[in-house]
Amino acid sequence: MRRSTPKAFDHGAALRVPGPEDSRSWRALQTWLGECGAMIDPSGLVQVATPLGQEVARPGDWIVLSVSGDFHVARTRGQTYDA
Repeated sequence: MRRSTPKAFDHGAALRVPGPEDSRSWRALQTWLGECGAMIDPSGLVQVATPLGQEVARPGDWIVLSVSGDFHVARTRGQTYDA
């Protein structure tokens, strides 16, 4: 029988999309994303370039930078962002 080898998990760093009123965290997120991301409206939506195309992240979602250098959006369930 052939044994399957587990695929290496491609983990890296992540930042949470802040609420629209948190200007300091927005500056940090925009700097971190560079040309791969842009705020698209005042309610806190951000467009992120991922390997699957453009994705929209909202406050509370996580934007993950994998070790391969690609961004991914991890969605939250329920509450949109921490107070």
